Formats: sequence, C-alpha cells, structure tokens
Amino acid sequence: MTSDLLAPLDLAFWNIESARHPMHLGALGVFAAHSPTAGAHAADLLAARAAAVPGLRMRIRDLWQPLAFGGAAREPDPDFDPLNHVRLHAPTDDFHAVAGHLMRRPLERGRPPWEAHVLPGADGVSFAVLFTFHHALADGLRALRLAAGLLDPVDLPERGPRPADPPRDLLTEVRALPGRLPGLLRGAVSDAGRALDIGSALARSTLGMRPSSALTSEPSGTRRTAGAVLDIDDVHRVRKTTGGTVNDVLIAVVAGALRRWLDERGDGSDGVAPRALVPVSRRRPRGAQPPGNRLSGYLTPLPVGEADPLRRIDTVRTAMARNKDAGPDRGAGAVALLADHVPTLAHRLGGPLVGQAARLWFDILVTSVPMPAIGLDLGGHRLTEVYPFAPLAPGQSLAVAISTYQGRVHYGLVADARAVPDLDVFARALREEAAELVEICAK
Repeated sequence: MTSDLLAPLDLAFWNIESARHPMHLGALGVFAAHSPTAGAHAADLLAARAAAVPGLRMRIRDLWQPLAFGGAAREPDPDFDPLNHVRLHAPTDDFHAVAGHLMRRPLERGRPPWEAHVLPGADGVSFAVLFTFHHALADGLRALRLAAGLLDPVDLPERGPRPADPPRDLLTEVRALPGRLPGLLRGAVSDAGRALDIGSALARSTLGMRPSSALTSEPSGTRRTAGAVLDIDDVHRVRKTTGGTVNDVLIAVVAGALRRWLDERGDGSDGVAPRALVPVSRRRPRGAQPPGNRLSGYLTPLPVGEADPLRRIDTVRTAMARNKDAGPDRGAGAVALLADHVPTLAHRLGGPLVGQAARLWFDILVTSVPMPAIGLDLGGHRLTEVYPFAPLAPGQSLAVAISTYQGRVHYGLVADARAVPDLDVFARALREEAAELVEICAK
C-alpha cells in the first residue's frame, strides 16, 4: 500500500482542528448483548479484525518537501497496533454521557486517526461502541464502510465496477504538471466565476437571517451527546400528506424542535431563521469509493419563527428544491469546493482562521449519514440503534446528524456541554415535533 496526498478538502479538515475543536466524525452503535461479557468479546473482535481493514492502517503525515510544502499524505503506519485504537471501558448505564466525554478528545495525530470505544451496559443486556474517524480520513460514507469492515461479515452492496481514482502520488503529480497546464488554466477561469457566484450567494444568505444566540457560544472544549428515535413509517405518512422528500420532513422536524427548545429555555423563537448547512455527497453514484471527502453542501434557512408546522415543511421543501435546481456546485453552501483552489501552505497557515469563520457561513449543521438496509451484527450481537455524530464547528453550540436504520430514524446530537446543558430537552423536542406532525397529518 503506497502513500497518497490528501485532497484539498481533507487537508482543510486536518488543519482546522485544534485541541479544543476535534474534527472527527462519530457513531454510537448500541447492540443487544447475549451475556454480561459480550462487550469484552466485542472489543477482542474489533482489535482482531482491525488489522485486516487496509484503510484503518493509514496514518496522516505532514509534508515539508518542495512542491508539497504544507501538505499531508496518507501512508501505512509501520507500527500499527489495533490495541492503540480499541478501548474497553467500565460498564455504564448512560452510553451518551460517556460518548460526550470521549467526543471532546482529539484523536492522536501520530497514528491512524480512528478509535473504537466499547462501552458495556451496566444492565448486562446491551453494550455500545463509539466509533470515531477523523474527517481528513473519511467522510460519512467512507467511515461507514470502514466501520462495517469491523462488524460481522455481510455482503454490502457494491458501488459498481468502475476503478477508484488513482492515488495522488507527489512524483506522479509533478511529472503530469506540464501536460495539465492548459486544462488548469481553463479550469481556473471557470473556477473564478464559480467562486464569485458562491461568494455573492453567501453574502445574500445573510440578508433577513436571524440566528438565535443559543446556537453560538464561546468554545469551552466540552462535549455532550444525545439521541432521538422516530419511526420511519410515521415520517413517510407525513411526507405523503405534505409532499417533498423524507429529508425535507426530517429537516423541518429539526426546525420545529429548535422552536420548542428555544421557547422552553426562554430564548424565544419569534423571527428566528438560522442557516442550516446540509452537506451533499459528490461521489459518483456507481463509482468506487476513494478515501477522503467528496462534499459540497446546500445552505437552507430553517423557519424556526414560523408557528405552523405544515408551513415549516413547505418552507423547507421550497428552499431545498431551489438548492437542488441550482445544483451542489454553486450557491452559498458550496464554499467547501473552494478548498480545491487554495495552495497547501495556505491551508496550513489559514486553517485556524477558516475554522473560526464557520459561524459566519452557517449557524447549524444538519447532515444525513447513509446506512445499509440490512441489519448489522458484531460477534452475533444485533445492532439495534445507531446515532451518528458530526464535528462541532468553532463558535457553534449544536450539530445534528441523521441516519435511518432498520425502519427507524436516529438523530445524533452533539453540543458544547457548557452552552447546551439541556441537550436532552432538544432531543425530546424532536420526538414531540414529529408526533405533532403525525397527529396533524392523520386528521
């Protein structure tokens, strides 16, 4: 296995990170246990299987040689030891409390940036595994496939016969540069126009927006997690009544839950319309899955100030349809694409500033993480719940990730623990908002 250069967006995620702002994805999987020792057995299995998953052996090394100065590359770790990545913890009766504590710790940068924390349940009938992957190592889809490589063997759907993109080897890149110059110049002109489009759209996105102060905070370096579960059949009932997509309904539920949460904590929701960044995968539907990130995004106003739940769905549906018509390569949500045109050294020097600017770009992250339709197991123990966790941007207090698994929608919530001590209230608000929508649509 050879090394390959980090793509620009991966490099951006690598350099944005600081001790108080870890840039890893997470997923808390809850398993049904057949015995009190199931958690220990699961930890042994994870450690034994990790060595056979090539992507888990890859570390990220900073580069300082000419032509790659300030860049970084993935390369096999010659000292890879699975026991440095799989941890068995003491039994607990609160998986989310432990997960929140673990999510605050940056992954060690000198070795492959991933971990699997096994949390035995104090009840003896369940255990959980918190998987964490640095965003420079994988996006949500790639992280899912890496984690699936540690679970019991299953036949995941293939993405198609097309080969993966070749590694971005430094020597190959240099040799190919002269022949690529004409195309690069044409691309630069096109990209300049796209950058102007994105910049103007971002400026327009601030007009009429009124985010709540509850969604911004001075970073404390702390984390709290929580989750909420909905029945996918209920979501489909709402969608059939209101139109649009399942994703439109799930985003509107977030808007309604924010309204309930803000009103209950006394911050008020009148006129509040925060900007939600909704990431969009740019992977080819039937292409192979190379490492790293292939992401753009849509910027969508959340109609938190709208009192009517059905009008909230209509507003979200209209905004998302407008985004899809424009496509993921233009518009305010496509700022991530500009990373492709920033020199490596600028990524290194400007990473902290880019991280701090996130709150000027969007107010809350709402992302969907795909899950396979089949059931998953670890050591014969069935995965019953899975809560995805997104990185929390500097200066923001809350991030929302959503996955659908085995007929249920799981909302995974990550918050700054000091700014949002009542994250469980927001989780409850998600369930209450969905229940009200189901009741309204049943009339």
